[in-house]
Amino acid sequence: MGQKLKIAGWIALGALAGALTTVQLQATARAALAPLPLEELQQLAAVFGMIKSDYVEPVDEKKLIIDAIAGMVSSLDPHSQYFDRKSFKEFREGTEGRFVGVGIEITMEDGLVKVVSPIEDSPAFRAGLKAGDLITKIDDTAVKGLTINEAVKRMRGEPNTQVTLTVFRRDENRTFPVTIVRQEIKTVSVRARVVEPGYAWVRVSQFQERTLEDFARRIEEIARAEPHLKGLVLDLRNDPGGLLDAAVGLSAAFLPDDAVVVTTNGQLEESKATYRAQPRDYLRRAGSDPIARLTEQTQGLLKRIPLVVLVNEGSASASEIVAGALQDHKRATIMGSQTFGKGSVQTVRPLGPDTALKLTTARYYTPSGRSIQAKGIVPDIWVDETPEGNLFAALRTREADLEKHLANGQEPALTDAERQAQRQREREREAARQRLEEEQRKNPGARVLPEFGSEKDFQLQQALNHLKGQPVAVSKTAAERPVKDSNSSSP
Repeated sequence: MGQKLKIAGWIALGALAGALTTVQLQATARAALAPLPLEELQQLAAVFGMIKSDYVEPVDEKKLIIDAIAGMVSSLDPHSQYFDRKSFKEFREGTEGRFVGVGIEITMEDGLVKVVSPIEDSPAFRAGLKAGDLITKIDDTAVKGLTINEAVKRMRGEPNTQVTLTVFRRDENRTFPVTIVRQEIKTVSVRARVVEPGYAWVRVSQFQERTLEDFARRIEEIARAEPHLKGLVLDLRNDPGGLLDAAVGLSAAFLPDDAVVVTTNGQLEESKATYRAQPRDYLRRAGSDPIARLTEQTQGLLKRIPLVVLVNEGSASASEIVAGALQDHKRATIMGSQTFGKGSVQTVRPLGPDTALKLTTARYYTPSGRSIQAKGIVPDIWVDETPEGNLFAALRTREADLEKHLANGQEPALTDAERQAQRQREREREAARQRLEEEQRKNPGARVLPEFGSEKDFQLQQALNHLKGQPVAVSKTAAERPVKDSNSSSP
């Protein structure tokens, strides 16, 4: 059973580590909206006092209060969170697309940290770490027993400080230490290339502060290299989201000026908003507009070029905003599988210089008024991951699987047939676990699915077929997944 749970966790990592917040950053102070419940506050104070006086060993008062705050916030939904000093710093680093560390993408395997790939030209890359390496110790701390977040925190630190990783390399059957000097790592959220004459592939892996600039630069390079571009594939698979304004800006690159990209609705008046394809809704600060520059330099190429958007169960939040806007405006064909279904917006409110509250403040809606919370974007054309089908997609967790997820607000209760379909998905999930375990036994450390953008990327090949007017291998088994009965009520 432990192996099965590990497999499921490994497959779901992109979505769960992700469903990255569709974030708005605000610093608005809030007054109390209603009288405080005095009886419950008295109980809280009584519990605090009992723990202080009666617990088996002394408890730090500050930690007790911080833990109480964190518990209160985490009880709301899967995406609300209290940030202490360290987690707030890491959150800001993530949205900025930079952090201080060794420079590796990781997952967990058998309780150890497994290197998925070293980031090019990072300290880990230069130190010779390879995909498939297992990290057994971080400095003097054994990795066994740590969560992936705890392992990440130990590998990150201040610039120019050292961390020693003990590495087990299976194909050489040896263990050895590697001492690495931490440096600032800049992640690149956009990759692009001409895949064949007349057709290009652009992958956005996360929506960060520099995504629009990176996207504009990559498309400008593509346009210079291939002046007679006939079609474009925008790859948002496993993109967990990020910044709302970056999603609006990317959508604006393809849509007519002033077209509605997304609307939001919540309790606060400021949460009721409409975001359009215009600079004031996507520029974070005064200065140059990379999307306007791109449109001018390419003579509006992206406004008219045939477009396919690839999505899957790991496409969440900001990537769903883009897919939903392009689908509603009939600007693109959406291909792949039903997306994650994170249709909520989180606002980050600083509580002090080093702490903050990330709070779900609104649901978002596509231009036609669809809420995709706990539902996701349903593709126009269903395409499996491989010619053999969706071998492991059943293992991927979606928003509707998370405890305390918000209700969609637009869906009726499930029918008996839909509940039967849920039970069938559980059976498919078990079969997928078994297939993955067998694949890992046959080829330990090998990539289970082809790399996105490679020649063996089946969904990319089908997207190119669609752009060229050729037959597409449409899925014969995939179907829309209905919204589950929610375990949390609508506000």
